[in-house]
Order: sequence, then C-alpha cells, then structure tokens
Amino acid sequence: MLPETGIAMFRALVVLMLLSLPAFATERFGDYAPVDFGPRGPSAFPVHGIDVARFQNEIDWPRVFLAGVAFAFIKATEGGDLKDAQFDRNWQLAAREGIPRGAYHFYYFCTPPEVQAQWFIQNVPRRGRALPPVLDMEWNPFSPTCVVRPPGAEVRRQARIFLDIVERHFGQRPIIYTTPEFYRETGIGQLEGVEFWLRSVAQTPDKVYPEQRWTFWQYTGSGVVPGVEGGVDINVFAGTAADWQRWLGAHWK
Repeated sequence: MLPETGIAMFRALVVLMLLSLPAFATERFGDYAPVDFGPRGPSAFPVHGIDVARFQNEIDWPRVFLAGVAFAFIKATEGGDLKDAQFDRNWQLAAREGIPRGAYHFYYFCTPPEVQAQWFIQNVPRRGRALPPVLDMEWNPFSPTCVVRPPGAEVRRQARIFLDIVERHFGQRPIIYTTPEFYRETGIGQLEGVEFWLRSVAQTPDKVYPEQRWTFWQYTGSGVVPGVEGGVDINVFAGTAADWQRWLGAHWK
C-alpha cells in the first residue's frame, strides 16, 4: 500500500485530471432546479466544490472524490454552543480522500463574537491541512429566540473581532460567506483584507454584487453530486485550474 503522503499526491493528481476534462462541471454535477446564468455561468469555471452540514446526512466521501469535487467547506459550529452533528465525520473522511476542506461557523447575533470565536476554535482541529476558516454571516429568519438585526457598523465590528481571534489561532484570515440581502443591508463588503464567498442562485455575482471581488460563488442549493443525498450547495472558484493550484499553494495549510 502507498504511504499516506503518496495516497494524497495520487488523489490530487486524479482531481487535476478531472478538472482538465472539457465541460467538467456540467457533465458531472446536476441540479434539481437548474438556472440559465448565461455564458458567464458556473460552467465557465472549471473548479467546483460543495459545502455541507448535517442536513446531507452521511456523505459517501469516496464517491464525492471520484465525482471530481475539488474542495469542500464543512459546517462546524453555530453561535456559542452548537456543533454540527456530522462535522467530525465529514472533517475526517474528506481529508482521508485528499479533498481540500475548510470549516465554517454560522454567526449568531445574540452571542458575543469572542464567545463564538472560542467555540469554533474549541471544535475545529488545528492539526492537518485545511483551507481558511469561513465566517458565515447572514440573517437567520428561522431562529425562534434571536431576531435582532444590528446596524451595519455593529455587524462589521463584530465580524472583525471574530476574524482577528480565529486568524491568530489558525494562522489564516477567515473567508466571509454572505448573501445578497445581508450584503446590501450591512455593508459587509467594506471589510478590507478579506476574501469573499458569495451566494447568488438566480444571477451571476457581477449583477448581484456589483464591483465586489469574490473567491467562491455559491450558485445553487439544489445541486446533484454523487455521494450526497438530496440537494446540496455547489460552488465555483473564481479562476482557472492553474489559478486554483496557485491559490491552494497559498491557502491549503
């Protein structure tokens, strides 16, 4: 058998080969509710990945790898006391398949940012290679207990606190994930020195977030990926396969 380092290199080579295939994403991934984004839609980007949580149940990570998923963001925590029930399993098995993976935290506006940052740190291992952490900032209309929506300046203040604490611990500045409504109402895009992961499931990001640079684009919440039950979020990286390898070289630590 190959040593673990050899297995990882082999799997990375397989992913590179898959990414080089023409029409890679459109042939390998489907969508329960497809959208025509036009010529600059998801199919224009060769590097696609998923983000998952407990709602996807037990994911078959070997099948996900063979489907050509290039990266995975995995929900770890929410607020100051909730850990995703599938996080440990997803974190370990994605790494075993050699899929670059990162952990994300769903922000809760009724808990201090310091508490949330420490909760995330407590539950996400620092050992092993990982993509930058992600701070998921969006309004939560489903919370029965926390309906507060702070003004933009306060949102940005809390975000900076969380980002700074988590960066000091993991050695990487977290990426910010956000949605159109939250982006418009809070000015979260004003934060400097941050890479953005944007949700836009009906139009391309340039139409929804004018002039905002992004690294990842979540283009569907109803994607079909082998190895994942039901609909799943699918994302693209903003660049070529070569750009992706350069980005990984700087951020997969």
